[in-house]
Amino acid sequence: MTVDLRHLRIAAHVELASLIAMLANLATAHLKPVSALLGPTHGCAYLFVLAATWRLEQATTTTKATAVIPGIGGLLALRRIERRTLQRAGHREGGGAR
Repeated sequence: MTVDLRHLRIAAHVELASLIAMLANLATAHLKPVSALLGPTHGCAYLFVLAATWRLEQATTTTKATAVIPGIGGLLALRRIERRTLQRAGHREGGGAR
């Protein structure tokens, strides 16, 4: 069974991009409207990444814990899920050890 990870991938990238933009805004002009837009955007993306990761059956406990890391946790969890999915597919097709 293949699971579509597109939504998790988008949310993970939005989470990282919004964090970078918030930190850049903080380090430069610190514009309140930018903070008011990016803060909730980052928070929603972060919560979406957590919920999406925790709902996947192929996500191990370590993968779920990795998703909790702000900013890069979603991308790291996505990488672990994709690696695990590829390993399982290789074992089913008789790929054996690599």
